[in-house]
Amino acid sequence: MTDRRTDPESFEALAMPMFASLYNLAHWLTLNREEAEDLVQETYLKALKGFVSFHRGTNFRAWMYRILRNAFLTSRTGLSVKMTDPLEPEGAAALEAASDTPESALLAREDQQAVQDALERLPVPFREVILLCDMEDMSYQEIAEALGIPAGTVMSRLSRARKSLREMLAGKVHGASK
Repeated sequence: MTDRRTDPESFEALAMPMFASLYNLAHWLTLNREEAEDLVQETYLKALKGFVSFHRGTNFRAWMYRILRNAFLTSRTGLSVKMTDPLEPEGAAALEAASDTPESALLAREDQQAVQDALERLPVPFREVILLCDMEDMSYQEIAEALGIPAGTVMSRLSRARKSLREMLAGKVHGASK
């Protein structure tokens, strides 16, 4: 009888559904598509090697995100921020614009770009809690497990991150109702 934790099929069944979410976070952390791909590949390699140490009954999702975060922190020197391409496919904005007026489509695109730019300017500890909470729908406890910090720190960072985003966006985001 093989142990479920040493069975590659068990790992694949748990890990592969998370691929897109892990890549999305990796892309936001690295701000570079190639680095994000490398980071996700490294995450899966480390997770597969360490799968025997995963404890049944614990949160696999948080465990994977923690591996990704640790791989990111150890692979980057200085955590320098670089410019990146938008995450959305080029055609996505065109589809949105087809149903709106040209003016509202332009304003929506400007708003979206302002939010993306503000997120990219956030320090990594703030950016990662915003992304995990608001984009990955992780609970405070899951984020705490993934980042290896207390839940109170997650809430504090999230509050400060949202405040920083609001301050960065003040005066830069134009409402479509003007």
